[in-house]
Amino acid sequence: MIKTILVVCVGNICRSPVAQYLIDREIGDVTVLSAGLDAVVGSAPDLSAVRVAAEFGLEIAAHRAQQLNAGLVSGADLILAMEATQKHEIMRRHPGASGKVFRLGEIGRFDVPDPYKKPIDEFYDAFELIRRGVDAWVPRIKALA
Repeated sequence: MIKTILVVCVGNICRSPVAQYLIDREIGDVTVLSAGLDAVVGSAPDLSAVRVAAEFGLEIAAHRAQQLNAGLVSGADLILAMEATQKHEIMRRHPGASGKVFRLGEIGRFDVPDPYKKPIDEFYDAFELIRRGVDAWVPRIKALA
């Protein structure tokens, strides 16, 4: 049964907050959190991420970055990383998480590249990949929620 989902990227200010809010919008009956492997705790989302998310009806401006930690990992039933390297790093840091860590793009076999400090088009591209990943995961999560 999936009750808590954790979405992970590097800084927790671009990709993972967008995925967190999108999953939460699509599946209202689970807890969705996000964190970063190297987050600057308390940082606001990147303004480009806020802008792109808002264009798709997601309000992420109030989000604040948090660091991935053992408590978040152990409390999550499903952990979704943006890239294969992040998936492996989560499992390296938290070996007990093996079996519940996947890429957001696992089903479609893709990574979501980091748009941080890149042109706005990269944020739109990342959003589209996040949306594809969420769309693929939602039916599976609902079946297990």
